[in-house]
Amino acid sequence: MKSILKSLPGNTIAALMSAGIFTLSSAAYAGQCPEGAQTADARTSGETEASGVVDTELSAVDLEKEIKGLKDRRLRLRQLSVAPGGVVPWHSHVDRPALIMVIVGAMTEYRSDCAESIEHQAGDVSNEAGGISHWWRNNREVTAVLIAADVKHD
Repeated sequence: MKSILKSLPGNTIAALMSAGIFTLSSAAYAGQCPEGAQTADARTSGETEASGVVDTELSAVDLEKEIKGLKDRRLRLRQLSVAPGGVVPWHSHVDRPALIMVIVGAMTEYRSDCAESIEHQAGDVSNEAGGISHWWRNNREVTAVLIAADVKHD
């Protein structure tokens, strides 16, 4: 399946990325756990079945060839398209740090260290590190597009 970003003209991709960067610089705390809602073990589980998600690996780098001591690890860049009502199921980021940017649409995140759901709008970046676990749902009527960069332990 052809990636949405690959099908866009270069100037459109640049505009989307610039909009995301400007949004981030003007709303530094957008897409974060609300103040006072952070707590250890706020959630211990969530949706366990993926639905409505197309996960496309765009590129990857074998980190063992680049950095000594990183055997069986890849830095990968993925695009996730999540249909309305779609779910990225409960998973852990122990040993797998990631950064996720919403490019189109919006997503709701349910995180192990946050007692409230977190709304991510286009331009927001989620920092997934420190062993958090979470799941995401598209509660909107538009397909959401995310770009994910993570270190995968194969």
